[in-house]
Amino acid sequence: MAIVTPALVKSLFVSFNKAFQDGLKVADSDYTKIATVIKSTTATNIYAWLGQFPQMREWVGARIIKDMKTDGYGITNKLYEATVGVPRTAIEDDSVGVYLPVMTEAGRSAGVYPDEHIFALLKAGETSLCYDGQNFFDTEHPVAANVDGTGAITPVSNLLTPASGDPASPAPWYLMCTKRALKPLIFQERIKPDLKAKTSDDTSDHVFMNDEFLYGVRARSAVGFGFWQFCVKSTKPLTAENYQEAYTLLRNMVADGGRPLNIKGDLLVVPPTLAEAARKIVGVATINGGEDNPNYKLSDILDTAWLI
Repeated sequence: MAIVTPALVKSLFVSFNKAFQDGLKVADSDYTKIATVIKSTTATNIYAWLGQFPQMREWVGARIIKDMKTDGYGITNKLYEATVGVPRTAIEDDSVGVYLPVMTEAGRSAGVYPDEHIFALLKAGETSLCYDGQNFFDTEHPVAANVDGTGAITPVSNLLTPASGDPASPAPWYLMCTKRALKPLIFQERIKPDLKAKTSDDTSDHVFMNDEFLYGVRARSAVGFGFWQFCVKSTKPLTAENYQEAYTLLRNMVADGGRPLNIKGDLLVVPPTLAEAARKIVGVATINGGEDNPNYKLSDILDTAWLI
């Protein structure tokens, strides 16, 4: 039977923290494949530069200045936590080893919690606003006739839906450009997940009243949208023809003034139910008994259960 001392409690935290860090290291996360990680130093980041696609041009006369949006697009950090209680009796009976897997799982959970929030935002893209005041997936994103954002507005869509009466996909799928400096989504990181001990010895009020030691994870972050031009959502069946429609839609995206953005849909994001269909479209070199597949390796595949 162990005698609970401050030194013992501190040594247990070292073991628990190592288990937590081990869990962080092995976390199988996918959020960085579709989201750019941006460090935050304030409660809210204002992304006034979203909507800016500056281009080089011959300098004739005065510069053409494209003003940043005055309202901006703000992403406010949120606070996240997870808490584990270890009974004092477990320490006294030398049975704290059974809690090491719990701490490892807490680390793994902390490592993938960005996935949960990033993919949840992606799924909500038809009802969540982005920087231009439209929902991220929308049929009427405004594109101006002039480089400076003035002139006639043309509505542009990044949402493909079946015509009335046509079949729909059993689940939405997404085609993205992820090779630019800013990916379609943003993971804003204020404080990385960190394990702390609430009760450092057996004299704390909580230990006295509840006979347990507390360990908690704390993090601050937020998620948001980047450029809508870099992502297409489709609810049409995932076929080669519909994939090509989405791919062509991305290729034809333009900035204000009509300048081509030269976007390529390099990542096909699907739930597990569409993984096999995705592989048949972009993952095989030949089709129809030996013909070259024109879509082969045009896009990588991200098969994620977070879209279920």
